[in-house]
Amino acid sequence: MFSITLKLMKKSARMLIPAGIAILIGTAFIAATFLFGNAMNDALAAQNTAQLGGANYVISPDSGKDLTDKDQDYIYTRTVNDFQLDRIRATEGVKDARASYAGSVTVTRGNKHASSYVITTAAKRTLLPVTITQGDQPADSNEIALTKSVADQLGVKVGDRVTVNSQAAQYAGKTGDSAGNTGDAGDESAQNADGTSSHDGDSDAASGASVSSDGANTADSGMTVRVVGLTDDPNGAYAYYGGASVLSDNVITAMAGSNDFGNLPVYLVYLDIDDASDTAAASTVKQVSTLLPKHFSVQSRAALVEESVKSMSSGETSITTIFLLSFGILAMLVAALVIANTFQVLVAQRRRTLALLRTIGANKSQLYVSVLFEAGVLGLIASALGVGLGIGLMAALCQSGLMKATGMTMRLVLSGPVFTVPMAFGIIMTVIASLGSARSATAVTPLEALRPIELTDTRRAGVVRAVISVLLIVAGVALCAFSVWQMSENIAGRDSMADKQYPLVLLAAIIGCALIFLGLVLSATFWLPVLMRGVGAMVALAGPSAKVAHANIQKNPRRVAATGAALLIGVTLVSTIATGAASAKQTMNEALTTRYSVDMIAAGADMTGKQAGEAAKVKGVQSSIYAPTRMMTMKDADGKSLSVLVVGVDGVDALRKVVRSDLSGVTIDGDSVLMPKYSAATGKDIPLDKSVTFTAGAAEAQADAANGPSGNDANGSAENGNGQSGGTQTLTLKPRKVDYRRIASNYAAVAFVDASHFTNGGIKADGHIMLMRIDAEGAGVALNDVFTNVQNVFSASAGVTVTGPVAARTQWETMINGMMALLVGLIAVAVLIALVGVANTLSLSVIERTRESATLRAIGMTRGQLRRSLAVEALLLSLVSGVVGVVLGTLFGWLGSYMVFSLYGDTVFPFEWATNGVVLGVAALAALLASVAPARRAVKTPPVEALAEA
Repeated sequence: MFSITLKLMKKSARMLIPAGIAILIGTAFIAATFLFGNAMNDALAAQNTAQLGGANYVISPDSGKDLTDKDQDYIYTRTVNDFQLDRIRATEGVKDARASYAGSVTVTRGNKHASSYVITTAAKRTLLPVTITQGDQPADSNEIALTKSVADQLGVKVGDRVTVNSQAAQYAGKTGDSAGNTGDAGDESAQNADGTSSHDGDSDAASGASVSSDGANTADSGMTVRVVGLTDDPNGAYAYYGGASVLSDNVITAMAGSNDFGNLPVYLVYLDIDDASDTAAASTVKQVSTLLPKHFSVQSRAALVEESVKSMSSGETSITTIFLLSFGILAMLVAALVIANTFQVLVAQRRRTLALLRTIGANKSQLYVSVLFEAGVLGLIASALGVGLGIGLMAALCQSGLMKATGMTMRLVLSGPVFTVPMAFGIIMTVIASLGSARSATAVTPLEALRPIELTDTRRAGVVRAVISVLLIVAGVALCAFSVWQMSENIAGRDSMADKQYPLVLLAAIIGCALIFLGLVLSATFWLPVLMRGVGAMVALAGPSAKVAHANIQKNPRRVAATGAALLIGVTLVSTIATGAASAKQTMNEALTTRYSVDMIAAGADMTGKQAGEAAKVKGVQSSIYAPTRMMTMKDADGKSLSVLVVGVDGVDALRKVVRSDLSGVTIDGDSVLMPKYSAATGKDIPLDKSVTFTAGAAEAQADAANGPSGNDANGSAENGNGQSGGTQTLTLKPRKVDYRRIASNYAAVAFVDASHFTNGGIKADGHIMLMRIDAEGAGVALNDVFTNVQNVFSASAGVTVTGPVAARTQWETMINGMMALLVGLIAVAVLIALVGVANTLSLSVIERTRESATLRAIGMTRGQLRRSLAVEALLLSLVSGVVGVVLGTLFGWLGSYMVFSLYGDTVFPFEWATNGVVLGVAALAALLASVAPARRAVKTPPVEALAEA
């Protein structure tokens, strides 16, 4: 019987190909998902241990032991001297040792500035976690190996000199405190003892150097060093920072605000030990261990890698794999619908063959097993090809280097699940999809061998299916309505479950949508053919081809419903995501507009008037104000102290050009100050007396000293804003409150005073601010371009930051667009399989209507009319399913947006005409393409031969 089944498969190969393609695509996606997870795990493990460089051992704090707070304090206050590096290097078997210390500096050449993450050097470049691509690593005093990106930004090459600065060094230079170490006490990115990386211990040595090689204070001018090499970070050890530069010991000491390298805090030391002999390596490790402070031990690189992979086993990579795998399973479910259609027609076409087999002795169980065996063989072959395709696609992705943009270098990592899971899932799904057809095969009686083949499906959908579908839809609608009601109660300020149990309310909405969708898919055999009939009746008026297509669709409503449901799944998901993304962007845009009164703000101590003039000319900047600022303090009516950024402006008319707030009836003169109604820190009303006194002096001196210098004023005078230029400064004015918000979110409030207070010496400026109103749409440019161009104007000033709702909106839209592109790309796999199903349906229709097509040709129907009838049939299938999917997706997208984004503001409910139009257009075009091959088969066979064949 099995040999007969294989021969039948060979004869029906053309019919099996579309189903095989659906299985192939689904299993390829699942295989690629596992490979992607493997590659992510491998890349992250390599990244987490990349900071070891060529080290094969590392000295780190003991892990897995109960350490007291006192022990922890002891561990993280160890210095380079505590590790006795000279004695470790002198130990037999130790090739090199490198103490791990890092921080951030500002590198300057001419009028160009760049920030760079910096690490300690090593005697041998193999121990460095970065690669020296040109030149050499720093070996002597006053040397630096810059990252290539920083070198390009500054326009320097090997042999040039640059100036480095750090905040810690500048603070030490001002106070004379050489113990102001603020760098990472140990690893360059605070790598944990288990090898995992966390970037929460970064040195903030940001601008200045205090000690030169001869000990001279150079806090203002920085330290001049020679560029001896360029670095690259191929393993992503410092992807978070864009790579790392390497400093000689004396320079990194100065950048840490210290005068002795041995006093730098470290808790990780990397070792290069000769491990040619396990016994010798173990002896070396034992000797080194005797030199270590308590609570420290020596671990091998292999042990760190193992711990790193273990720590990620339940982390983000597994979540990513599960997320992607869900789309692979979705693709296979859609493929199951295509497979079920295929075997339904196969069994129907073989009814006479099956009946003849019954007459020569085959029993029902043999026929049943024959169909399942055929499905199993098809699933095996297609799944094996799918796994091969998945491996090929992942290998191409790894070789292309596309993932380098994320800071990861991925490689192909094969594992057992890559082969077993997709193949098992593909075979099982194929067999399950064929069960109904197998049962149909057992119902064939020997007498049917003498009957003409009738392939029209006249069975009615079961009552049980209808009842289950209705119950699912009703339950789904009830859950969605409950969720919306709870959210509306919460928004209105009434007692609501969403206030304390928001995740449960959101989950109820998600489950509700899933139940509605499942109910609609299950009941598609009831309502989808009705829609097809209604639309087809109107289309049939277009001519004979359309009339024939309409009649053909009605012949097998169950298969039409299954094919339409497959396409419905993909289109609904695409439309849901597109609608949700559009709603997210528009809702957050509205929320940002109400939370910010100025579109874009540039602020910094070293901002110049020339830069402000250039920024004002950027296309998309409608109007702007360039004003002096001073950080001051005041007390509200309750006696609470507030930090206030005082901004000097030339009257309220200038302010109206950039501030989106009602400033009618407001004036700003020498005796008044314009204050915000609400605090940016708390969101609460700021109570004010009839007069407020702003103070800048002793308190600010301490704050400024802790935060480093604030730079030069517009005239280039050294003005550090710590009160030293003019002692304690006070300003008493009458406040006028207006509801404007978040001009500069770093301060509780931004107060606007008359600019004369700055020009007459009443207040000394410690910086400048530029307020901008943006009209990108009116200027015909992208919002992101405006933001980027303004940033470029201030790129030469390290202390200037560009913020505001435009920046937040740009970042938000970039994130939403990236997520949308990923999700739509994944769901496109399901849509592709569904369109394969459309082609399959048409192919099967052509095969089963051989006699009908021949008869139509015999009575005068032209080849073109026959082709058009199949094209219209394909369009009806795709467009009706697509339109329903768009409607469902839009409603689901609106519900999801309301559930999530109503927490941030008034939810916008857009209809994505462009995206939905593209989806329907692609579905229609793909359907037309899918009709080409079946149409060619239909018109190629001569009518007489077709009648004889049928």
